Amino acid sequence: MPDSRVAQVEVAIVGAGLVGSTLACALAAHGVKTALVDRLDPRAMTTDRFDGRASAVAASGQRLLRAIGVWPHLENRGEPIREIRVSDGDAPLFLHYAYTDVGDEFLGTMAENRFLRAATFARMAELEGKLHLIAPAAVSHMSETTDAAVLHLADGREIKASMVVTAEGRESKLRDQAGIAVTGWTYPQIAIVATIGHEKPHRGIAHERFLPAGPFAILPLPDDAGVHRSSLVWTERADAAGAYLALNDAHFLAEIDERVGGFLGKLSLIGPRFSHPLGLQFAQVYVKGRLVLAGDAAHGIHPIAGQGLNLGYRDVAALTEVIVDAKRLGLDIANPDALGRYERWRRADNLMMAGVTDVLNRLFSNDVGPIKAVRDLGLAIINRVPPLKRRFMRHAMGTVGDLPRLMRS
Repeated sequence: MPDSRVAQVEVAIVGAGLVGSTLACALAAHGVKTALVDRLDPRAMTTDRFDGRASAVAASGQRLLRAIGVWPHLENRGEPIREIRVSDGDAPLFLHYAYTDVGDEFLGTMAENRFLRAATFARMAELEGKLHLIAPAAVSHMSETTDAAVLHLADGREIKASMVVTAEGRESKLRDQAGIAVTGWTYPQIAIVATIGHEKPHRGIAHERFLPAGPFAILPLPDDAGVHRSSLVWTERADAAGAYLALNDAHFLAEIDERVGGFLGKLSLIGPRFSHPLGLQFAQVYVKGRLVLAGDAAHGIHPIAGQGLNLGYRDVAALTEVIVDAKRLGLDIANPDALGRYERWRRADNLMMAGVTDVLNRLFSNDVGPIKAVRDLGLAIINRVPPLKRRFMRHAMGTVGDLPRLMRS
């Protein structure tokens, strides 16, 4: 008789965060038998006190979520980004994007991470039989045979698969156990995250204001019970962030209001505050044997351009494509040619975005006069040259480059 403590699937994914859960849905929707393992109870990941963040899902990411059946579960939970306004402190020059300049597709959609997670979990329930969620469960280690990978769980259970994907995040245990080196550095910055209410509507406009300590972003969220809401991502010096976080609500809001400038009217604080250290890192390889890296386990970037999750979604779409293509051809889905294609495809894009965000953060997170003059001129030039501006907008939407099939129109 088969051992009831040994599960057999085609792909085992470790990490049920936004990337891991989306990958599980994508593979199962394409008929790939998948197991998803996480050390946390899924119900804990969908509360408003889990991490407080919201994400800008680019247009290409929305195409992916629609294609795999996740998007319908996010109805009325996301706010379309109709415009983006970028300014440098109090400088009169700025950069303005409007979705109507490039077509009828919104620049993206802002959604709270808890609702994105809830949407993937709801889709998983529809894929029961093809997708097995094993949580809470801790992974001890992974081993390999000639034709399979084996996940060993702390409770003695095993999961056999052709491939294991680690989507555990920046502190990936399986990546480190495999001896995959990571290059990176921390920034002397902390991201302060909160949800704010405001008197005046945001009209679907995302604001990013560059201040000497780092970018200060006000990102539109759907109204809730008649209250206008936005997500605040305030990048502050690491040596000063603690003092701001320790302020009472009234003084904390006063600091926000000083940076916002009053255009949203009276502000209020909704829910708790959160803080996250910032850094950049990328793995030296994305594939080792039957282990594959995706999302922040492979690359982590500065949130200055709001592209971290979107890079992870492109990993999902590319990896799904190479796995499904290999399966349709009757090949081992972990064959070196397929996984080599995934690594080449994603590594170049991820490294380029890591470099761009690093340069932007270093360029804009200061108040040096000559540098400020050059960057303000750059913003003005982009704003006044329509073909150049449209190109930058399409990059922000994730609709340029060698897109996986799930992200094409």
